[in-house]
Amino acid sequence: MPLLPSLAFLPFTLLIGLWVAWSDMAFMKIPNKAVMALILVYLGVGVLTLPLMVWLWGIAIGLVTLLVLFIANAAGLMGAGDSKFGAAMAPFFVLADYRMVMGLLAGCLLGAFFAHRILRAIPPVRRATPDWKSWSHKKFPMGLALAGMLNFYLIAAPISPLLRFTSL
Repeated sequence: MPLLPSLAFLPFTLLIGLWVAWSDMAFMKIPNKAVMALILVYLGVGVLTLPLMVWLWGIAIGLVTLLVLFIANAAGLMGAGDSKFGAAMAPFFVLADYRMVMGLLAGCLLGAFFAHRILRAIPPVRRATPDWKSWSHKKFPMGLALAGMLNFYLIAAPISPLLRFTSL
């Protein structure tokens, strides 16, 4: 993703990501309003900062992802909120290198899982958030990992070409 769209998306996605992560940890639910807000950010900011064809391809990717994740939800592989949020995230990855995306997904899943498990084992954290459902729920709040993945991508994507090394 070029620098301008990444910088334009970030203020919005950071706030929405915090909202999603908090809501998923506190209530084990990702609000539909957060999903709609993310879609509106892509539609509104994207049309102003991305080339028209790239923006339209992002919408197409979002719709295909929605179908795939709907099937995954119906098969019991993931929650409905996670599916909707994942589909709303998909257009932001329209120009992404799939290897970077898969690496970010793996890293964010592992990082969020271990951070969540460590934090729930710390008594002062538990006392500060005694009513959070994710502390005792058998399932993991995927919104934490998904929100992190989106925002880490928007931060890293503009500099990722600088990180590539070629072998001689």
